[in-house]
Amino acid sequence: MTGRALAFIVAAVLGVPFLCVAGLLSITGVASGCSMPTSPDGGVGRYDAEQVHHAQVIVTVGVQSAVPVRGQVIAVATALQESGLRNLGNLGDRNDHDSLGLFQQRPSQGWGTPAQLVNPEYAAAAFYRKLVSIPGWQMMPLTVAAQAVQRSAYPDAYAKWEPDAVALVEVVAGRLPGSGSPSEACATSGGWMRPVPGAIVSGFRTSSRPGHDGVDIAAARGTPIHAAAAGVVIRVACNAHTRDGSPHSCDIDGHPVDVLGCGWYVELRHPDATVTRYCHMLRRPHVEAGEQVTVGHVIGQVGSSGHSSGPHLHLETHTGQPATKTNAVDPIRLFAQRGVDLTAP
Repeated sequence: MTGRALAFIVAAVLGVPFLCVAGLLSITGVASGCSMPTSPDGGVGRYDAEQVHHAQVIVTVGVQSAVPVRGQVIAVATALQESGLRNLGNLGDRNDHDSLGLFQQRPSQGWGTPAQLVNPEYAAAAFYRKLVSIPGWQMMPLTVAAQAVQRSAYPDAYAKWEPDAVALVEVVAGRLPGSGSPSEACATSGGWMRPVPGAIVSGFRTSSRPGHDGVDIAAARGTPIHAAAAGVVIRVACNAHTRDGSPHSCDIDGHPVDVLGCGWYVELRHPDATVTRYCHMLRRPHVEAGEQVTVGHVIGQVGSSGHSSGPHLHLETHTGQPATKTNAVDPIRLFAQRGVDLTAP
């Protein structure tokens, strides 16, 4: 990020506080909801009408280019970091090299001509072209995907803008015809969300499986698994062994009879002290113990490691740490209490 962009970011964060479903939040916090107050002049939260207009341009170009909502959130967060959602021209001595526009793209690096890069529609389309060319970008944390496009000197700086970007996309998508459900943006940050789409194929402690301490959600092999809520990673482990106690690799499929254990799994502790556990991942998870994650962060991929008959996510919810059988509760009920229907099609 450039020095002059820092000045615009400082300006951007001045104003009314970000409002979330659960209350007030500072810009450096983790979102617990997905709404911002709007003003009569077209502003949203701390952002004025000009900034909201640029966010709307970015989302519109994303919709027209068939870029998923996650990509639109990444693009808006990147523009917040690089320019404060201002379409910056050449600022003379304050300019960082030849950086221009919403994304601070440089003509000398092949992004386009100066005239093109100060055209918000062109700049957004150029950003998306690069983003979608990156293998696996949809499974990357936002800051990793943004950095893969931008190659910034501050590779970790994008992450803090994710909650605001989500809220802005949520608002402006609601104003656009044909943009899809704005709640898709909210599902990427703030509150709680379903970790994977799919039907529940085995319930919590049913009569046929009284020792089943979670629910099984059907999903294709390789489907990204998202953190159901913001929190900290407290465990990343391989738990797989044969019935005689011999170790079994978590990097290959398990078996519903001969192999026991959760396979590759992750546990997250959330601010309300609940713990979520995600089992049977395809390979070693994408996160490490001690890492902070936001809701929607991709933590791994659906697989069939451990005690498993085929690809699915085994999801558990616990009311405390350590997560044990005694504090396991029905995920359907816990998620419903947080406004998420795990049984929805």
